[in-house]
Amino acid sequence: MSLVTTETNGTGYPAATAGADDDFCPILGFDHLELYVGNAKQSAAYYCHAFGFECTAVRGLETGERARASYLVEQGDIRLLLTSGLHSSHHAARSVRRHGDSVAVIALSVPDADAAFDAAVARGAEVAAAPETAADEHGRFRHASIRLYGDCVLQFIDRRGYGGVFGPGFQAAPVIPGAAGGSSCGLVAIDHVVANVELGRMNEWVAFFSQVLGFSQLVHFDDEAISTEYSALMSKVMQDGTGTIKFPINEPAEGRKKSQIEEFLEFHEGPGVQHVACRTNDILGTVSRLRENGVEFLHVPAAYYEDLEQRVGKIDEPIDRLAELGILADRDEDGYLLQIFTKPVEDRPTLFYEIIERHGATGFGAGNFKSLFVALEREQAARGNL
Repeated sequence: MSLVTTETNGTGYPAATAGADDDFCPILGFDHLELYVGNAKQSAAYYCHAFGFECTAVRGLETGERARASYLVEQGDIRLLLTSGLHSSHHAARSVRRHGDSVAVIALSVPDADAAFDAAVARGAEVAAAPETAADEHGRFRHASIRLYGDCVLQFIDRRGYGGVFGPGFQAAPVIPGAAGGSSCGLVAIDHVVANVELGRMNEWVAFFSQVLGFSQLVHFDDEAISTEYSALMSKVMQDGTGTIKFPINEPAEGRKKSQIEEFLEFHEGPGVQHVACRTNDILGTVSRLRENGVEFLHVPAAYYEDLEQRVGKIDEPIDRLAELGILADRDEDGYLLQIFTKPVEDRPTLFYEIIERHGATGFGAGNFKSLFVALEREQAARGNL
């Protein structure tokens, strides 16, 4: 494994460094993620029941929307917007037909959507949607979008002038059948969003985040760090100037068998978001509740925990509880972290979630890559895709 903060990226773009150009694209945080799904109402019920979200807003035929139905679910600072097309010609329906349920829009909160959009386009971004004002009796907000990997888009949102439930066209949500009575599982924020891209294109997207958005490279994991007997991948992590918005980017590496990245690319039919990491302040309680709600996680063998404290040092949580729940631990120079990964949340082996608790650590669990990769390959083999 090698740590890199600046480099020649091989794409013709100079790699930006944190603070370059006085942070020409400042970001306040993740506003929301929009998922295109086959049935938004049923998906909202699933996320509420299984993951402890609360449905807070809806948009659809009953609110005057004729083309799509959307359900906003929230937990802590996490907002997922679940959208289905109401006709087969709608772009959300076309996306589901190709990719299955997937993250279609990564929306970032910015102080000025027009300035962020103009800066990105001036530096080479492809326009997905020009700046536009959405307004109703509760106020207005500005939004604009640029194209990201695959069919995913990156949206800039400035909602400082809006006081409604989520946005124009939305109303406060009624009770969703099957989701009533759920309680929070303790998820508090989006930690990072991970993408899988095709072989040879990782550096292209590193250059995109560097040149277009002013991000810097936090870390680089090569195929020696993330490999097993059968397969490997390479990964680079890009972050904004504040270090709070992180986008790891994976590409496959040469191996004897099909890697998890290649499996994703095959069943997703192209690049896209592989997993979303959600932060918690009590991973023992969060994972206990998620398991009670039926969320499935990757299996971790008991041998992983036999010398855990020797490998990662002293941690506050009981090792036997971590082993019981299948939670992984790792340490870097800033502290330690605890993490666990769900199985895919749909029939296609594509989108899944990570639950992470940080105790100072700023990394991504590099010491767990081997164990995680083996667990993923075990699932691949069960699906006949290794």
